[in-house]
Amino acid sequence: MSALAITPFDAAAILIVLAATLGYLNRRFLKLPQSIALTVMGAVASLIVVGIDRMLPGSAVSHDIVRFIAGIDFHTTLMDGMLSFLLFAGALHVDWSEMRRGRWPIVVLSTIGVILSTALIGLGFQLIAGWLGVAIPIAWCLVFGALISPTDPVAVMGIMKEAAVPPTLQATVAGESLFNDGVGVVVFAIILAAALSGQPLSVPDAAKLFAVEAGGGILLGLATGWLAYRAMHSIDDYKVEVMISLAVVMGGYALASQLHVSGPVAMAVAGLIIGNQGVAHAMSDTTSDYLIKFWALIDDILNAVLFLLIGLEVVTIPSDGRLIVLGLASIPLVLIARGISVVGPLAVMRPFLSLGKLAPITLIWGGLRGGISVALALGLPSGPARSYALAATYIVVLFSVIVQGGTIERVIRWRSGPSNPSSGDA
Repeated sequence: MSALAITPFDAAAILIVLAATLGYLNRRFLKLPQSIALTVMGAVASLIVVGIDRMLPGSAVSHDIVRFIAGIDFHTTLMDGMLSFLLFAGALHVDWSEMRRGRWPIVVLSTIGVILSTALIGLGFQLIAGWLGVAIPIAWCLVFGALISPTDPVAVMGIMKEAAVPPTLQATVAGESLFNDGVGVVVFAIILAAALSGQPLSVPDAAKLFAVEAGGGILLGLATGWLAYRAMHSIDDYKVEVMISLAVVMGGYALASQLHVSGPVAMAVAGLIIGNQGVAHAMSDTTSDYLIKFWALIDDILNAVLFLLIGLEVVTIPSDGRLIVLGLASIPLVLIARGISVVGPLAVMRPFLSLGKLAPITLIWGGLRGGISVALALGLPSGPARSYALAATYIVVLFSVIVQGGTIERVIRWRSGPSNPSSGDA
């Protein structure tokens, strides 16, 4: 009997049906935050599949799931699809006026912070692997550091609003997460290219490539965002204006790949322009309502699929005790690296700008790892280093989503104390 061929549409259909089913079960019975519920239920489903295969030696269920997940080109799917939509949708909700007040922490944390975190995690990962008797080249350790450094603000933003976190800090967390995703993908691509070539990473060449990709992405985002703003300003038709925003994301991202500049950075900048200038000056209330709700739905669907894949990912990880130990040891490593890359820059900037006493803990414990890290890890080429990076990513993201995401509200409320949180200083 021939194997069932799964087309890209079939793969998308399966993932959407699973996400919708598990989302319904969560909303109907569990009532957990969506990201946590989908991750947990996906992991439980994966463990059930593994258990069935262990109890029934003739079963090939996990093999079929591994084949299905392996058949998805995650690198292309993420880089040419999901990431552009996710970053644009996230940027629409960032308040530019508040973000301007925290612009220097955002710039420093999303550039120097990401590079520092990548280096610290990469070096620590190689050290831990060496203790376990696993030889992983430093380039591949830095690849893991780059893919796990970007943070995801989705699960934290709603909690911060409920906990009365100051608006400038909210905008700083959202802006930093938004741009460190784009910067992290650029750093990841540069280091991965060096790892695949087997050549030593040239710092001057890497810095030049980073400047071209990130700087070009900013310019392209400004150009596409401004053109879309002018087009929206000249008409009043919510259907056409929503289509214009869709054209910015898809056309702008395709143009970025042809120009060899950073599409993620471009979409973040374009989203900021349309979400602030566009909503305030180029749209009617009806249009802005449709636009925001349309992109909120796109954001929810894509994040649901990515968080589901986090849970299903456990089936793809080989059975090796060292992978689990390395992954567990990566949790404190990632948190320590995040702490250093946040506290250091904030301490330097404190004489010029204070974000309040909630800033360090919110940025560190609220710096959740999510779908982007998983998609980058799943997109790594086959090889021994992939299994270790994949396992570590799975365990770190699982801890981040469940433990950090499940406790961040209590941590913020505990740190803010009985007084108004906006009154404290860092």
